[in-house]
Amino acid sequence: MVKQTKPDLGVRIGKLDLKNPVMVASGTFGYAEEFKDFIDLKKLGAIVTKTITIKPRTGNLPPRTCETPAGMLNSIGLENPGIDKFIKEKLPFLKKLGVPVIVSISSVDDPGEFSILAGQLDKIREVSALELNISCPNLHKDKLIAQDAEDTFALVSAVRKATQKCLITKLSPNVTSLAEIALAAERAGSDAVALINTLGGMSIDVEKRTPKIGSWSGGLSGPAIRPVAVKMIWETYNKIKIPIIGMGGIIDTQSALEFFIAGATAISTGTVNFVNPRATIEIIRGLKDYMADNNMRDLSGLIGSLKAC
Repeated sequence: MVKQTKPDLGVRIGKLDLKNPVMVASGTFGYAEEFKDFIDLKKLGAIVTKTITIKPRTGNLPPRTCETPAGMLNSIGLENPGIDKFIKEKLPFLKKLGVPVIVSISSVDDPGEFSILAGQLDKIREVSALELNISCPNLHKDKLIAQDAEDTFALVSAVRKATQKCLITKLSPNVTSLAEIALAAERAGSDAVALINTLGGMSIDVEKRTPKIGSWSGGLSGPAIRPVAVKMIWETYNKIKIPIIGMGGIIDTQSALEFFIAGATAISTGTVNFVNPRATIEIIRGLKDYMADNNMRDLSGLIGSLKAC
């Protein structure tokens, strides 16, 4: 009887080595401590923190979320304690886990704050990578950095000079050509791109004739946006050479596999964390089983393996 090779789920994102390609999306997992009683956090490939800004933010007016068919709308508005409190109160727990920590950073009014945050976090050994959240749709701005290739190039270039950490640029689907903007991020020095962030959406209470969330519109996430995400990942995979971290409606192994086949090197779960906190662990196990069943030694044979009909 031939002994079957144990599948290797390890992937590399820039300088970052992950034991498996399953992580959690920023804003859906808090600072990880909130989920410690639900799953073994050490089994995750990486943890992406809630987005941090220089100063504390209270976020948008409530209600901030509402359920939609096959998804949810949210308009949190980057609520967070600020960088100093994050380092003092949130980071110590994350340091103990032994899992790569990716800190998501952003700024509302001054793009220069990205470089300040990156420089501050660059000094912390336990921070494995930085996610540049230039695509949050809930900040009441006319245009996001991620909606302009030149703006994206300039921002990533500036942050690249401020840190040696692995840089992941999180991009918006609310554009004409996401692949072109991903290419700008690559040329500017980003080690990877994360896509997609939420789609802009709105939901109305027809009895009251009022918006269901306090800021009127918000970001749509969940299975409803998965086909959009998969298409954008496939288009971007054929345009750039750096790794893609895919997200957008992943709820189980089958949906995760779509993202890998379309071209993602790793994936993040988001909305499903609120519904099934164990989804990440189930996906890791499911990937191992799929690879074993298909005699795959590693993920290289799966990533970007989409075939013509």
